[in-house]
Amino acid sequence: MTVLRAQDLGKKYRRKWALTGCTLDVPAGHVTGLVGPNGAGKSTLLNLAAGMLEPTTGRIEVCGGVPGSGPAQLAKVGYVAQNTPLYANLSVAEHLRLGAHLNPRWDDALARDRIKRIGLDPKQHAGKLSGGQRAQLALTLGVAKRPELLLLDEPVAALDPLARREFLQDLMEAVAEHGLSVVMSSHLVGDLERVCDHVIVLVDSKVRITGDVEDLLATHHRLTGPRRDLDTMPADQHVISASQTDRQTTALVRTEAPILDPAWSVGRLTLEDLVLAYLSEPVVARPALEVLP
Repeated sequence: MTVLRAQDLGKKYRRKWALTGCTLDVPAGHVTGLVGPNGAGKSTLLNLAAGMLEPTTGRIEVCGGVPGSGPAQLAKVGYVAQNTPLYANLSVAEHLRLGAHLNPRWDDALARDRIKRIGLDPKQHAGKLSGGQRAQLALTLGVAKRPELLLLDEPVAALDPLARREFLQDLMEAVAEHGLSVVMSSHLVGDLERVCDHVIVLVDSKVRITGDVEDLLATHHRLTGPRRDLDTMPADQHVISASQTDRQTTALVRTEAPILDPAWSVGRLTLEDLVLAYLSEPVVARPALEVLP
């Protein structure tokens, strides 16, 4: 089942494309990490999925409907923007009451339990909270809405390491208990590696690669061996990135076939290794495919 589907999706602001040619399927019931440099189109994609923006080209479907098309559709999607917008003059408790009033699936017990556990004073106004506290309140509102799809734009950027770990643990419990689907953008690839089983890498407003994390790691390898011309690599080994010294070549390749050349030492990759390779410029001699089949 697909929770988010984009077909040739694009968004243009005046003369600049923030997203272009975006085609992808995000599976339901998974935590999908959305990774890319600043300006790659991550926030634009999330805003399109939430119904905050309308596409310039192409189509996007979320939870079986058009984003922002009506109350029923809005109830299916939770969204926490990067700047964690809150009402400065409302207290924490008033935010929870507003959430209960606006969201038909609101889980008040979850919201109040989480506020208590993270130590927020229900009487304190949002404008008096620290950046990390505001982020925690916004995250609570998003999860307590009990959406089918939760969109998180850099949700842990303002949190300290302990708060980050607690939130990510809460997120995984929500996914397991309620079948929640999540798309989360973050620059902290280490955090994504702990919770994400699906990943999308955006570069220059285009999808560079997308797929199941386990499958991606199984089909990517770091090869180290004597210096060689990359053009002599087997046709089924797509070079993603490479570096060379006078005597040695190190290449990150994608292939579903076994590495049979005994000259190569084959190393495993982490998700961070994989993401950083796709964020860098592809090798000119053997460009990588943009999206895995």
